[in-house]
Amino acid sequence: MLKKINRVLTLLAVFVIAPAITFAQDAPKKGLDQRINEWFQPITDATSRIVFYSINLGGVQVPLVVMLLVSGALFFTIRFSFVNIRKFGLAINVVRGKYDDLEKDAPGVSAAGVNVAGGDIVDTIKNEAHHGEVNHFQALATAVSGTVGLGNIAGVAIAIAIGGPGATFWMIVCGLLGMTSKFVECTLGVKYRDIDKNGVVYGGPMYYLKKGFAEKGLAGIGKFLAVLFAILCVGGSLGGGNAFQSNQAAAQISGMLGMSGGSAGFFIGVIMAIITGIVIIGGIKKIATVTEKIVPFMAIIYIVASLIIIFANFSFIDDAFGMIFKEAFSPRAGLGGLMGVLIIGFKRAAFSNEAGAGSASIAHSAVKTKYPASEGVVSLLEPFIDTVVICTMTALVIIMFNKDGIMFPYGGDGRGSVVLNTTGASTSGVDLTSMAYNEVIPHFSYVLTVAIVLFAFSTMISWSYYGLQAWKFLFGRGKIADLSYKVLFLVFVVIGASVSLTAVTDFSDAMILAMVFPNMIGLLFLFPKVREEFKRYLAAIKNLKK
Repeated sequence: MLKKINRVLTLLAVFVIAPAITFAQDAPKKGLDQRINEWFQPITDATSRIVFYSINLGGVQVPLVVMLLVSGALFFTIRFSFVNIRKFGLAINVVRGKYDDLEKDAPGVSAAGVNVAGGDIVDTIKNEAHHGEVNHFQALATAVSGTVGLGNIAGVAIAIAIGGPGATFWMIVCGLLGMTSKFVECTLGVKYRDIDKNGVVYGGPMYYLKKGFAEKGLAGIGKFLAVLFAILCVGGSLGGGNAFQSNQAAAQISGMLGMSGGSAGFFIGVIMAIITGIVIIGGIKKIATVTEKIVPFMAIIYIVASLIIIFANFSFIDDAFGMIFKEAFSPRAGLGGLMGVLIIGFKRAAFSNEAGAGSASIAHSAVKTKYPASEGVVSLLEPFIDTVVICTMTALVIIMFNKDGIMFPYGGDGRGSVVLNTTGASTSGVDLTSMAYNEVIPHFSYVLTVAIVLFAFSTMISWSYYGLQAWKFLFGRGKIADLSYKVLFLVFVVIGASVSLTAVTDFSDAMILAMVFPNMIGLLFLFPKVREEFKRYLAAIKNLKK
């Protein structure tokens, strides 16, 4: 064990700490955080310009990726006859285990090698991947605990700060439509998964794009889209699954400890990278095992705290919902108009629940089932819980905290930072959420800090697995490929903690939403296979009832 820890520390010293110290010595008048941010900002700007390429619709600039996400989700929702609403009860029953008899003697995967991939704990699929050990409720509970995180806490605060209360409405709409997108991609993920001779599962868009298009005689196109997705998934793991998490965790820790100065974020990032490296490189799973037990507990505490604050402002609930619906269609001046608020809501919801990005199918591919559509049905509950329920709770808390714009003006700087009316200080993201909860529950920021660090760590471990799967698809399944990705991942833990919220939010949004391009194209081509699998599953349920 000590050798593994030493190996992690040595790699971090070589690739992260030593270059950073040299970097700081070259610019003594600037802190490490500022220097890293100046280096990283141009990368963010260039990436955002490409991913968020916009077209003019009636005088409004609409990002092409948002159009693809919305139109694709709407198409699937209509094409599957509103399966997200019509089969909501079925999803509940599947999770309850009502149809578990259908899964008896299912051709699953062996327990050996699935729980551990490349020496890593596979956080979000730990329970799902065990042969014969999981039911659908455990799968959903594990996946939701991995999904609920900083997107729900900091991401929603950013959406409200920029887009006002109306952004909440469009987050809810995106969550409802995203239920169908996730149903489609998770069904395909199970159908086209790859299981090697050791019983290790490899799944996700890389595999259903490659195999599904090959079945249609379009192997070249499928391989191109699969490689493109894998590249973008690596970027998503470094951005939204890593840099954003470490950034907001570092912000909360430094705020609670009263740390300031040009290198606070960097040194917090190094500590986080060391702990993460011990797990993903050192193979020491005890930390992750403890975390995955605590994270659901912290998620419950967060939900309960949200409900306490909402009911403490019971008389304002109707006013809050009134603002949400009114400003969804008549946004305040300076917030970008109707389309601007819609785009903000959809971007933040997509970042939170990842529906349409394809990452969920990587996790769900390992589930044991005879019917791929059964896991698709279960997965459609995730955006509902994550976005429609939990994100809405956070939004209500923020809106109640900012009654009539007393605490801060909606609109901010266009990136999420806002200037408080009460003090004139600039704050953003997770700090704003922390203040909102502190107003009703004194000192809750300390609990929130613990929750944020655990959520961030859990998400980073999960996304390190997603990114590693994509990296292996590109470069093979050898040890050198594994190690090179993990070192790169740890470097971005430090970068994320060091750069500004603006830079990390733009980069993370771009990386997560870029995955929509190849994935949504694949879903639009392959959805007939989902329809076939869904009909097969419904027929099996019908026969079971006879």
